[in-house]
Amino acid sequence: MAIARQVLCLSAFLSLPHARSQPLRYSVAEEGESGSVVANVAEDAGLAPAQLSARRARLASEDGRQHFRLERGTGRLLVAERLDREELCGQAATCTLPFELVLANPLQFLRVEVTVEDINDHAPVFPEEQITFKIPERSDPGSRFPLVGARDLDVSSNSIQSYSISPENGYFSVSFGGQSEDERFVELVLEKPLDREEKVEMHFTVIAMDGGSTPRSGTTQICIIVLDVNDNAPVFTKKVYVGKVLENMPEGSVVLSVVATDLDAGPNGDISYQFSQVVGQSDSAFVIDPASGEIKLTEPLDFEVAEKYELTVQATDGGGLSAICKVLVEVVDVNDNAPELVVSSFSNPLPENALPGTVVAVFAVRDRDSGANGKISCALEDQLSFSLRPAYKNYYELVTVSTLDREETARYILSVTAADAGSPPLTTTQTFTVNISDVNDNAPVFNQTSYTMYVRENNVPTVLVGTVSAADADTGSNAKVTYSLLPAHPTEQPPCSCITVNSENGDVFVLRPLDYEQIKQFEVLVSASDAGSPALSANVTVRLVVVDENDNAPLVLYPSQDSNPPSSELVPMSADAGYLVTKVVAVDADSGQNSWLSYHLLRATDPGLFVVGAQSGEVRLRRPVTERDPMKQKLVVLVRDNGQPPLSATASLSALLLSDFSDVRITHSSLAIEDEGDSLTMYLIISLVFVSLLFLTSMAAFVACKVCKRKELKGGHVLYGAGTLQGGMADAAAAGTLPHPYCYEISLTTGSGNSEFKFLKPILPSLPPQHCTMGTDDEQDFPRGPITTEDVAPGNPGMLCAEQFNSVPFRYRLGEGRVRGAPLSSYVSVEAETGALYALRSFDYEEVREVGLWVRAEDGGAPALSSNVSVRLVIVDQKDNAPQML
Repeated sequence: MAIARQVLCLSAFLSLPHARSQPLRYSVAEEGESGSVVANVAEDAGLAPAQLSARRARLASEDGRQHFRLERGTGRLLVAERLDREELCGQAATCTLPFELVLANPLQFLRVEVTVEDINDHAPVFPEEQITFKIPERSDPGSRFPLVGARDLDVSSNSIQSYSISPENGYFSVSFGGQSEDERFVELVLEKPLDREEKVEMHFTVIAMDGGSTPRSGTTQICIIVLDVNDNAPVFTKKVYVGKVLENMPEGSVVLSVVATDLDAGPNGDISYQFSQVVGQSDSAFVIDPASGEIKLTEPLDFEVAEKYELTVQATDGGGLSAICKVLVEVVDVNDNAPELVVSSFSNPLPENALPGTVVAVFAVRDRDSGANGKISCALEDQLSFSLRPAYKNYYELVTVSTLDREETARYILSVTAADAGSPPLTTTQTFTVNISDVNDNAPVFNQTSYTMYVRENNVPTVLVGTVSAADADTGSNAKVTYSLLPAHPTEQPPCSCITVNSENGDVFVLRPLDYEQIKQFEVLVSASDAGSPALSANVTVRLVVVDENDNAPLVLYPSQDSNPPSSELVPMSADAGYLVTKVVAVDADSGQNSWLSYHLLRATDPGLFVVGAQSGEVRLRRPVTERDPMKQKLVVLVRDNGQPPLSATASLSALLLSDFSDVRITHSSLAIEDEGDSLTMYLIISLVFVSLLFLTSMAAFVACKVCKRKELKGGHVLYGAGTLQGGMADAAAAGTLPHPYCYEISLTTGSGNSEFKFLKPILPSLPPQHCTMGTDDEQDFPRGPITTEDVAPGNPGMLCAEQFNSVPFRYRLGEGRVRGAPLSSYVSVEAETGALYALRSFDYEEVREVGLWVRAEDGGAPALSSNVSVRLVIVDQKDNAPQML
């Protein structure tokens, strides 16, 4: 729990906008009683004691141990437990315990450092209670005999300061000194030669004294045995040996070898090595070979536990002389701890309009190794959109460096690698998956820069001519596209009423028949808008090209067919084959292959005499003229276009075969006589045609009466004139082009229950407009809008007569169909007598947006005649749904 609190404190410390730059420093003597006052932190930090409680002040240390506690009521810093400097810091010159004072509301960190002062609480201790020296009697004055010094766990002035001998004698003195703290040796110095015959053994005490205010001392008994021959002690090649060993070296690895030499020979020159036991290191991790002086490991070392070891090696010869050297073993840190990465905060998902510099994640890194092995560097694989930014100490921020685009990349998988500087380096990888949320930053895009659609003239109303399609790179409601029509240019009127676009799928429909000879093409602007806020849109131009149909027959321009008698072409009797008699000229109002004309000889007095050019219309002689050929030749040339099916016209002409052009006047006189007989034939033909036309006119009048006689309109019912037939049907009928069946479109609002709506009773679409007019002989069009019963009263010229409509006994019947699985008759009904269309139930725009049906009208004749009409019910949305929270 303490470690968890520490991590939380450090994470909070990261978000601190300002931290105290200089720490609060205090000192306290070791071995102080628990509860001892260190200092008043509140006063030093400039805080009132009440603020400590209000801001929930607490202490947080890096190692999680609480050596001190805070008294919130007074602001005093107290010792929480007994402090042992030697346990906390060992032999370090200074012992500082750092920790953080954490304040909340607002969050604030104050660094506090308490230095534990050493007191003289340890006396010097010799490793052995009694030490025996064997000294040759011939040793020269000034000879030095190394002595394993005492060890004092205190430091500085409280450590060992001096050595003395008690009782004093004239033979020995003690020497204590050196160039540095690590090279200070304790040696017995021979002041005057020994005489074995005078004194074989000597005993005295060596006292080690520290420098505390109340000095402490330690003693060891010295026994001097005077030897007789061996007068050379071993000598080490170095006074201090320094060795380095990797912390991961296995057991039995050789650290180093110490070497000592002895000038004596024989047993007095044989040297053996051993460790001098040092206080505090009884469980040594090292072993020395007595013969070779090799120091080996008995167990693996750990740099994180101890960074160095200090050993004392004693070399003793066969005569009992010895020498001491120090061995310093430095443990070399091995990169055996991988970095650790702790995430403090992470924002996901991230909106795509996030500004550069937005913080995505905050994390901390740490490594238990030291030096280069503990130096951590962090790297991010993706350096294009994101980067790492140092925040505080070992904390990093993952931030954006450029604008994001969800349509380009909807998800980023970022790998942050923390690597130390060891060899080889160890790494830790943390993966951040950042999802990018959508904003409406993309307008719809059409799949074409412009559209060209084709429709044949005389098309069926509401024919589908093509589809526009736009895609939005956004997602969700930002990508929902709706279509609408706009004027092709801002100054134009609203878009043409003959074309519409489905708002849901972009289907383009032509609402009424078109005539190629009146309009060949036109353009509209289709807008695609998304459902974002604000909505974005795009426009595209749709060009509708009317495709010509073969609905115009060829027209003969020459020779003129209106002249009576028709003109005659003169052909000399001496003309050879290929002689150009005349040329038939015709045109066709259609275009393309429908206007390609071909000429054919249909009839001739002598078919073998003439030939007609199929492409040019030139009439030429097939062979030379002979005396046996009749002088007057009549020809009928057929002019036919290339449409499907082809339409044709005929051109009648005559040719006179003359030997001399002076006979032209005589020939014309004889032709006049012949024309009298031809005129009689023509009169008979005209009479026959007139009778036929009279019959057809009578039939047309009868049909017109049948159509115009209807039952009397009920009050408030609305009739529709011919103008409501989709544009141009009356004109098309007058021009000889039969219109196609009419389709009704009716719009209902949601909630239309038991509503009544009317549609036009069926009439013959090809009926000429003047047959349904009253009070004038001039040809007039149907009225261009809805008319009421007041408008169709008798005596109103140019208007439809309600009595005429009602005089025809029509009966109406609804066709079969289904709506959302239910029979159509459960939604809509039609009145058999009047044709009134009723909604039987309420419609819901969210469930049904369009209903297609057809109605049949039958007369009362025998046999009964009928006509069908299609009706399209469009449900208009109303504001009947409240917004819902998702």
